[in-house]
Amino acid sequence: PLTTGGAAAQPTGSPRQEREMRRLRRCLHHLSTASAAPEGSRGVATGTSPPAAGGVGGAYSYFGKFKIPHKDQVFFASEHCLGIVNLKPIVPGHVLIIPKRVKPRLADLTPEEISDLFASVVKVGPRIESHYQGTALNIATQDGKDAGQSVPHVHVHILPRRPKDIEPNDKVYDMIEDWDGDPKSTKPRGKLEVPPDSERKPRTMDEMRAEAEILRKLFPENAPTL
Repeated sequence: PLTTGGAAAQPTGSPRQEREMRRLRRCLHHLSTASAAPEGSRGVATGTSPPAAGGVGGAYSYFGKFKIPHKDQVFFASEHCLGIVNLKPIVPGHVLIIPKRVKPRLADLTPEEISDLFASVVKVGPRIESHYQGTALNIATQDGKDAGQSVPHVHVHILPRRPKDIEPNDKVYDMIEDWDGDPKSTKPRGKLEVPPDSERKPRTMDEMRAEAEILRKLFPENAPTL
């Protein structure tokens, strides 16, 4: 038989179709089993982990070089981005929006990723503000190391604010710049007095998991894979 363009149509089950199907199956198998690396141009840093001895496996992503178990820290997922609870929150409800691909600069993202990143910020921010009974939001990002970026992975801070929660109010920008997402960091924070450093120790996985479980209920249409 002929197509509308006059070329002979390939019959069902032709060698050409069989080759295409084998190629497609190989691609799907690769995508389903490959663990993406957390840096460079090697794609989306997400995957699944097998059950560990005495525990269970689950989906995970990367924030920079740090592995982020979805069950423990991820509360929101869009096409290109994730919302994660914070290891060292400046205020209650301080969360991060990150692209799924590990890229250090905004200019490294595609237009689709940038659009989704800020659409996610606009969606997450008001619900976080309402949940934590805030009256305003700080939304901030540091685009590169010299701008104060501590983890070389694009991330947007969302902080629900209340009247007089941090004084003077502009100190929050110093606090965001001094924020450090590295769980092993010993970076000093002596210049900051609000809140005291003793109150900003890294949270436990149980504490972050409990918060992530609560926040997921705010975004049922954007539930992450666990």
